[in-house]
Amino acid sequence: MSAARQLLERLLRRAESARLRGADEHVSLPMGGAAEYLALRSLDELEIFHGEIALAEHDGAITAQREGRSGDGSKLLRLAVADTCALARHLHIELLDDRVAQAERTLEPWRARFPVLDEVIAAWRANRKPRGTGPEAAGELADAARAVAARLDDAGHERILRRESVRLFGDSKQLEKLTPWLDILVAGELAASGLSKEEVWSAIGLRREPQPMLLAGIGSVELADATLPLVRPYLGLPVESVRAVATAARCVLTVENLASFHDATRSPDAASTLLLYTGGMPSPAWRDAYARLLASLPTALPVYHWGDIDEGGFRIAAVLAATARDAGHVLQPWLMSPATLPARVADAADMPAPAALAAMQRWATRSGWPQVAEALARRPLRLEQETLDPAMPPVDSGRVG
Repeated sequence: MSAARQLLERLLRRAESARLRGADEHVSLPMGGAAEYLALRSLDELEIFHGEIALAEHDGAITAQREGRSGDGSKLLRLAVADTCALARHLHIELLDDRVAQAERTLEPWRARFPVLDEVIAAWRANRKPRGTGPEAAGELADAARAVAARLDDAGHERILRRESVRLFGDSKQLEKLTPWLDILVAGELAASGLSKEEVWSAIGLRREPQPMLLAGIGSVELADATLPLVRPYLGLPVESVRAVATAARCVLTVENLASFHDATRSPDAASTLLLYTGGMPSPAWRDAYARLLASLPTALPVYHWGDIDEGGFRIAAVLAATARDAGHVLQPWLMSPATLPARVADAADMPAPAALAAMQRWATRSGWPQVAEALARRPLRLEQETLDPAMPPVDSGRVG
């Protein structure tokens, strides 16, 4: 890139920035402080530089102030933007406004269904870059919207990630590349959701491989074409076939992480609890099966969730709480409040960043757990559930957290 072009592009960036601020976009640069100009050493370099500047002037893009006492009047004192659009055309650069307008056209079919797209477009217009990219990523975002819409329209079934990617895009890895945009669409907000990539995929019913619903407890489970006894340590079933459960358990407990679920099934008190593994963020098909199970149980039966004490963990809890509510139950927290943790565990926990803490409190409140949000305010901490030894809820005590 020539020295003159470097300088002209710098002028264009300043003019665009001024336009975004609502300031005068006819910005200028003193040549006495322009490194690109001061670095020129030979006569040939100077002539090339002056020639390129003269062409930009001829196109109405800039104005140049020259020193009249320099003999031939060629010494440049200041360059100013005369017309931002003309300068962009001269440099064959598309202005931000034009790129955002094109992005809006690309995303238009999806904006009504995914309101967060309006926030993305507004961020681009302000020259911010959600997920580190500008309006040039509109095509990828549209592809992500297409994928999420396809899964929402088929929410009762889970799909294998790479097979679905081939079906939609003819590329087995394209969906994985779109994960940052899937995260925005799943969360419905620009801030990172706090979910792992696997949890983002699961939220729309995508799995790397088929994953059964794992249950542990006493009683029997009704499937679409059979009734099976629940067995120890657990039973794995296709989520789409699960219809109802009959159990003498004193409560239901969902567990976010697999290691903690396995540990919980071996707990001495597990026999009195119906345990379910959510698979991280539960998929729509899993949530449908969960709702069917809860609907088959007495509404007075206590229902709990145990997950990570972090943004992703409380976001998962909010999803489960909404499903439980629709099935006529109230989801309660278990081992997810700083107020109910052992002191030695709480003392060793991480401190969340302020933004993460605010998100944790927000999702705890949406879960219907204002007391947990208040406990987090009093004692901010972040903790993975694997840190804790499993324990079953003491149903008769009424203690929650």
